[in-house]
Amino acid sequence: MLTIKLKPIGKKKQISYRIVVSQKGSKLKGKFIEDLGWYNPHTNKFLVAKEKVKKWIDNGAQPSGSIHNILISAGAIEGVKIPMHKKSKKPIEQASVVVPENQSAEPVQETIPAEQPVENSIPEQNQESSEQVSV
Repeated sequence: MLTIKLKPIGKKKQISYRIVVSQKGSKLKGKFIEDLGWYNPHTNKFLVAKEKVKKWIDNGAQPSGSIHNILISAGAIEGVKIPMHKKSKKPIEQASVVVPENQSAEPVQETIPAEQPVENSIPEQNQESSEQVSV
């Protein structure tokens, strides 16, 4: 089966991709059948040969999820984008609140007394210690 997928090129921290047609089980950096364009994730720019993409899809090539979204953005194919983020395997638990029978479930607003302003005062020093004794 043929797929349209991203082939990584470039340096380790400055990677960009070629959009290629290759066998489904082939290595990422292996041989490919045809080059269809490029994609730079750092600048989010891409160039796609729309006619070649349509030809390969008509011949049975399946685009990967990321390529599917890029092709929709480019206008090469019609459809809805595929969410590429992973879904959590843990089920989301609903927080339940237990209310005793004698209390209501409505929140209670408490009145908080207004704080009294604090005076900026320096503690008074003993007069004896502040006076200098001369002998």
